[in-house]
Amino acid sequence: MGSNTRQTDAQPSNDNEKYDAERLLDTVVTAMGGARRDGQSRMTSSIQKAIRMEKHLAVQAGTGTGKSLAYLIPAIAHAVETDTTIVVSTATIALQRQLISRDLPRIAAALKPKLGEITFAILKGRSNYLCLNKLGVEDDSESPLIDPSQISRIGRQVKELHEWASDTNDGDRDSLESSVSDLAWKQVSVTANECIGASRCPHGEDCFAERARDKTRDAHVIVTNHALLAIDALSDGHILPEHDIVIVDEAHELDGRITSVATQELAAPGMRATARRVAKFDDQASSSLMNSIDDWQSYIDAAVDDGRWKPFPDDAAGNVEDLRKHINTAFTAVHSVSADSLSSDPEKAAERQAVLSALDELLHTCARILSYGNQLEQQGRNTSHEPDDVVWKENGENGRVMVAPLSVAPLLSKNLFDANTVILTSATLALGGKFDAMAAQWGLRKNTYTTLDVGTPFDARRSGILYVADHLPPPGRDGMSQQAVEEMRTLITAAGGRTLGLFSSRRAADAAAHAMREILPFDIYCQGEDSIGALVTSFSNNENSVLFGTLSLWQGVDVPGPSLSLVIIDRLPFPRPDDPLLKARSDAANAAGRNGFMEVSAAHAALLMAQGSGRLLRSVDDRGVVAVLDPRLATKRYGSFIAASLPDLWRTTSLEQTRDALKRLVKK
Repeated sequence: MGSNTRQTDAQPSNDNEKYDAERLLDTVVTAMGGARRDGQSRMTSSIQKAIRMEKHLAVQAGTGTGKSLAYLIPAIAHAVETDTTIVVSTATIALQRQLISRDLPRIAAALKPKLGEITFAILKGRSNYLCLNKLGVEDDSESPLIDPSQISRIGRQVKELHEWASDTNDGDRDSLESSVSDLAWKQVSVTANECIGASRCPHGEDCFAERARDKTRDAHVIVTNHALLAIDALSDGHILPEHDIVIVDEAHELDGRITSVATQELAAPGMRATARRVAKFDDQASSSLMNSIDDWQSYIDAAVDDGRWKPFPDDAAGNVEDLRKHINTAFTAVHSVSADSLSSDPEKAAERQAVLSALDELLHTCARILSYGNQLEQQGRNTSHEPDDVVWKENGENGRVMVAPLSVAPLLSKNLFDANTVILTSATLALGGKFDAMAAQWGLRKNTYTTLDVGTPFDARRSGILYVADHLPPPGRDGMSQQAVEEMRTLITAAGGRTLGLFSSRRAADAAAHAMREILPFDIYCQGEDSIGALVTSFSNNENSVLFGTLSLWQGVDVPGPSLSLVIIDRLPFPRPDDPLLKARSDAANAAGRNGFMEVSAAHAALLMAQGSGRLLRSVDDRGVVAVLDPRLATKRYGSFIAASLPDLWRTTSLEQTRDALKRLVKK
C-alpha cells in the first residue's frame, strides 16, 4: 500500500498563488467555456485545505456540482507542487472512463501553461488485460463448471478474442468493440495471483498488464477502482504506487466494494475444479482432496441448515479442519514441483501458479471459518467481543459456505485512513441529514475528519415534487396491491409515459411491467429483457416510454431532458430480513447498545432512496416528480430519517396535486 511519508526533496513550495486551486479552477472553467459554480469553488478550496492540513474530508456534492473538477484540480496542484502521486478511486467503469478520457486531458491542457506537463494513467487489475501466455494455452471452454448449452457461444467468443489479440495495442477488455462473457474472458486472462511473473513469463516484455502498469510510474494522478484500492489496503504487497493522498469518488459504495473484496467462499463445484487441476501435478493429492470435498458436501447438505452459523454447527470445526488438511496436502504437493523445473514449459508453469493461488485462497477461507468458530466459543465464555467475521450457508445445494467481515471499518481505519489523507465524495453521504452513518461505516474516528455539503446548483424545491402515497396500504409479501397498481396507472398516464420505475425486486418489476402493458398505451421496457445500456438508450430516445427495473437502475442512470419526468419507487428498499451479513451487523449494533435497525436497515434504505430519487433532476432544466408508493415514508418514525436523506423536493401527499403537476409538464 502507499506510504504517507513524502519524499524529502518534494516539500510544498511557498508559491501559493501558482498552486492556488481556486485560481486554477477558474483557468480550467474558462478554458472549457463554462461558468463558475459556488459549490464547486467551495469544494475545491476545502479539498486543498484538507490536503495541506493532512486531515480527512467528506464532501457531499449533488448532481451538477462538477465535483470531478473540484477534486482533480487541488489533487493535481498538490501532486505537481510536491512531485508526488495522487490516487483517485471510483466505483464504476463509466466514471473511470470519464476521468481518463475527458476530464483529465482537458484539465492538463488548460493548466499546462501554469503547471507544465501533467501526467495521468489508469490502473486496473491484471485480469482486465489479455494474457499472452494464457492465449497459448488450450482453452477450457468445455469446463464442467460451464453450462453445456453455453459451450458453443463461449467457444466462438474465445476464438474472437484470439483473433483480436493480434490487432489490439493495449489488450484492455474495455477496448473490445463487442462484449464477451466473463467465462470467455477468463480463458484469455489471469488474476494477479495466477500470473507467473514477468521475469519468468516468455511474454514478459510484451505483457499488456505490465505495459499499463509502467504508464502509472511517476504519474501525477492515477485513476483506479475501489476493488483495487481494497486489495492494496488489505494485502502485504504494493499494488498502487507510493502515495499519500487518496480521493474516493462514489464513496457511498466504498463499504460494499470493500466487503465484496474481503468475502470468500467454500463452494463444492469450485473446489472440485481445483482438485482436478491438482491432478496435473499429483494424482494422489488430487484424489484425496476430491474425497474430502465429497465428505464436506455430504456434511453440509445433511447436517447444516441454510443461514448464519451462530451458534457454530455441530462438528463444523472438525469437518473444516479435515478439509483444510487435505487442501494443505495438495498445496504442498503442487508447490514441491519447482517453478524452475517448468521453465521450458510456460503453460504448465502458469497452471502451477494458478492452482497454488486457488489452494491458498481456500486455505485462507478455512482459517477464517475456524477462527470464527473459536471466537464464538470465547464469546460464550462471557466475552462481549463479536467475532471479526460472519459465516453462513447460502440457500441451495453444493455446500456453499460464505465468510465476510462483520465490519470493514477496522480494516479501513488501519490500512487506509491511518496511512493516507483521504478525501471522500459523493452525491449521497449525509444520511438522515448527517455524515455520521457513513463515517462509522468507513471507520473514520472522531476529530480526524471534517465534513462539507456543497449542495447542488439545482433548485430542487422549485424543480421537483416528492409525492408520498400515504393513503395506500403498506406493501406486503404478496406483491403490489390493486390500489398501488391503479395509483401507478394514474401517475404514468398523467406524465405521458416518461417514467422510471424503481422496484425492490425483479419479481415486482416484472409484475408491474405486465400489469401496465395491459392498461397503458406506452412502450414499457423492463430490466432483464435486454442489457441495461440498451434499455436506458431506448428509454432515453423514446420520449413517451416507461422503464422498470431493480437495483442496477437505482444508481448511475443519467437521463436528462423530457424523457424522464416521473420516478416511481414501489417500496422502501430495506435489505432482506434474512440477509445473514446485514442481520449480523444489526445484531452487533444492538449488542453494543446502538439501534441496529437504524444503523443498518434504515441507513441501507436511505442510501438507495437518495440514489433513486437523484435520477429525477439531472440538469438545471429538468422538472418532475418522485412518487413513493410506500406510506411508511410518511407514517413511520424512521420515515423522517429516510426523507432527510433525499433531495430537498417540495413535498405533498396529494395525488390530485401531483397528477395536475405532471399534466402541466406534458403540455409544456
